Amino acid sequence: MTTQPMITTTPVSPDVDALGTWLPVPGFGVLAVNAFVIRAARPVLVDTGLAALGEAFLKALEQSIDPARLEWIWLTHPDPDHVGNLAAVLEHAPNARVVTTFLGMGKLGLLGLPVDRVHLVNPGQCLDAGDRGLLAVAPPVFDAPESTGLFDPSTGTLFSADCFGALLPAPAGSAAEVDPGVLCAGMIGWATVDAPWLHRVDRGRFRESLQAVTDLQPRRVLSSHLPPAEAMTGTLLGNLAKAPDAPPFIGPDQAALEGMMAA
Repeated sequence: MTTQPMITTTPVSPDVDALGTWLPVPGFGVLAVNAFVIRAARPVLVDTGLAALGEAFLKALEQSIDPARLEWIWLTHPDPDHVGNLAAVLEHAPNARVVTTFLGMGKLGLLGLPVDRVHLVNPGQCLDAGDRGLLAVAPPVFDAPESTGLFDPSTGTLFSADCFGALLPAPAGSAAEVDPGVLCAGMIGWATVDAPWLHRVDRGRFRESLQAVTDLQPRRVLSSHLPPAEAMTGTLLGNLAKAPDAPPFIGPDQAALEGMMAA
């Protein structure tokens, strides 16, 4: 990335905005990188975006909500594209607590990020957002063991962390706008990159983890790496179910990288 990426603030439901950008992945297309604002009685920011966004992330956040009103910052996991603006957001949100797991707290400390305002929540536990309880859930596919999504039963919205992400040929406003075959291939491609352990997983246990999502009956899936998906849970789960049997991802070597850069 040689220029600052663009970020937009887009309503995805009456009480949720997406703070989204698109990250170019040479040779593979683009990847959505999303954070979300939940305007609950006790407002929640889900993740804090790419560090490369800098002030642009704060401006996008301010279009959705006054950061000083935030009470919770839910980190799905402390990867760089999820905690890139955490320190800056904390400065503008003096009353906000950082929601993560014990392992997530440890990683924040290793990254030199503040842990004095951490609030620990494990999968299966609920966070009090004032007018609703947000259920912490373990996504069926993840790249970090501390990954924790959240489900809002009051709206049927599942925030799925990296799970259900997709490498796509071009940006899209919603998952429904993407050709079904392209979406399936993009999701499988991302899953094999982000969770290479899928090829070793017990297929029965993996089906159980997918069934756990079905049992939540989400009406809307908001992934960190996919455009918003409305009434598509069955399609997303069906696509993901194919990932363990897909060819493993093997990244470009140096010669291939130089060829891509030259092109």
